[in-house]
Amino acid sequence: MAEFTPTRSLLNPKFEGYKLLLLDQDDIVRRYDLPYKITQASSYGKSPLTFQEVQSRITHNHFVLSPIKGRGIYVDTNHQVVVVDVGDTTTGPSFTAVYELPISIASPQVDLVHPEYPSAAFLDETVVFIGDGRGSLYVLDIPITGPATLLANFELVDKDGAVPRSSTPFRVHNVIRTSDTTAVALLSSRHYGTASDPSAKHPMKYHEFDVWAARFIIPFEMQVESVALDIVWRRRGEDVPMLMTYHRARNAYFLLGSSPYRKIGDPHTVHYDPSPDEIAPIPQPEESLDAEGPPQPTKPYPYSWTQTSDVVTVAFPLPSSTTAPQIGVTFSQKTLTVHVTAPSVVEGFTIPRYSEKHLWDGIRPSTSFWTWDREGEHEFGILSIHLDKQNEGTKWSHVFAASGTFSAEADDVDVPETLDPSELSAIRETLEKYTAALREGEDASGLGLGPGLPTLAQGEMDEEVDSSVGRLALITWVGEDGSSPAWSAEMRDSVLNVLSTPLPGTEMCHLSLVVKNGLDGTRHVLSGDPVHGGVPQWKHENTFSALAFVLASKRDTRFTYHASDMIFAFENGAQDRGGNVYVYRSSSPKELWAKQSVLTVGRGDGGSLLGIGAVTSGNETGDSIICLCENELVILRNVR
Repeated sequence: MAEFTPTRSLLNPKFEGYKLLLLDQDDIVRRYDLPYKITQASSYGKSPLTFQEVQSRITHNHFVLSPIKGRGIYVDTNHQVVVVDVGDTTTGPSFTAVYELPISIASPQVDLVHPEYPSAAFLDETVVFIGDGRGSLYVLDIPITGPATLLANFELVDKDGAVPRSSTPFRVHNVIRTSDTTAVALLSSRHYGTASDPSAKHPMKYHEFDVWAARFIIPFEMQVESVALDIVWRRRGEDVPMLMTYHRARNAYFLLGSSPYRKIGDPHTVHYDPSPDEIAPIPQPEESLDAEGPPQPTKPYPYSWTQTSDVVTVAFPLPSSTTAPQIGVTFSQKTLTVHVTAPSVVEGFTIPRYSEKHLWDGIRPSTSFWTWDREGEHEFGILSIHLDKQNEGTKWSHVFAASGTFSAEADDVDVPETLDPSELSAIRETLEKYTAALREGEDASGLGLGPGLPTLAQGEMDEEVDSSVGRLALITWVGEDGSSPAWSAEMRDSVLNVLSTPLPGTEMCHLSLVVKNGLDGTRHVLSGDPVHGGVPQWKHENTFSALAFVLASKRDTRFTYHASDMIFAFENGAQDRGGNVYVYRSSSPKELWAKQSVLTVGRGDGGSLLGIGAVTSGNETGDSIICLCENELVILRNVR
């Protein structure tokens, strides 16, 4: 739905890695015991939680920041609203319980639904909206000193739900003042309805989640009795939103989640998982699945390649009967031409032919050359082409510019790099085994030409692990009345892999996302001004090189947030080995290295990390990051 096209000049193909920047742990990290404990334990209904609900609870931020700098709140285990005033390095934080949320009486319907964690969002410096996680919303006025005052009490009622009850558990994501007299709260809840594939043969249950926009008239009139929320619009999707906010310049709401959020009543896309006996392999080019006999061998790549800082070496197998005069290789600054006139006399083998094929990057034609190794005792020889890089130190992603794209050319396959140059000699043996298997009917599948890893990941990359880094997401725009804006019809659906969202308390004026781009993370900022009502523009501001690769090694990460030029990856901290925050800084496109720092946040007696927020105190301490754990509050002061 949005264009997150990276700017090539902001990418760094020469990047080598991160160097450790030591920070003074004793000077930066401060720990304070919590007088009011908090827990992530919760009682659930009889039915199991869905994967989406579990994921939402893991990433739920229990600490909520106030517009007043250095202030935030959380709800403790006794349902008390606790105000935290950070203070300075000499006084430390103060904790004040200002209100106790009523505990609802359990009913038989409670076991049929799952309560949410308490959640909250500030409307202004003193007014806060708090959801108790069981269906009630409390609007409190929290002064600078003294207890809080209850302004209003509401309930979210899902009249269309399949489970009868008085209120629906929900989560508060954001509260926005849309005018001087109105405010809108963005909520999410699980939809308790029955749904299945209409096919009687393949019934399939699925779970859906609702997004609600509730309107409030301000100032609030004091009320004692709970009333139903005034719902302006409602959308439905297949996951809990990751991020919801309001874009004032467009008068539209921004919803980010792993699925689009459609209008109630609109058809949804049913996902179908075939049974094992229905799964059939996808035919490869020149492969017939209807042919009888043993399975066909896997065809090797048409060439193999490796690179150093200044040379790319490409190896083509050719029949050993080929003579040097039959080989024609021509170099230009941007293209490569390979013409071989020898006829192919080997079954299953095609003579390579490239005419002015565009290379991935420029070369020096005068110092590039080729060699031919016939190895007459073998069926194949090796044509080695040595391309002298024009931009020394630049890592090539492919040999040819069109490799791995949606090109219709058969030779534009995605050929992985062979890291070990000694494996180039294995091309001949691999191809000979392949052609022999074709003749003798053997299964030669599984033969490869190297691990196919970029140089940065040599010996360390796990493709399955790295592909799971980040969260796949789509963007949905909703108008103030719940309709789809006219300009959103011009946007195309595209899935993003989101690596990081803004650190709470920072980047309040401009929304930004860090998305996966190969091994890198590119930070894109949403333009504040719409251009003649056109689609939203996301500008690539800076790059965190190799971010996806380094995050793949963090197996206990709970929160990943970013400021303008830093990424913060927080571990959960419940395990003995965990509890760190890894700080990665962006670098300029010409720098080979970037800075990385590690600080210990969690520890065994502190409990799991449950909440994060950043505040600017306005004095010599600079920016501070507040880390709320189960038993202690950890403050990181002036992390730069």
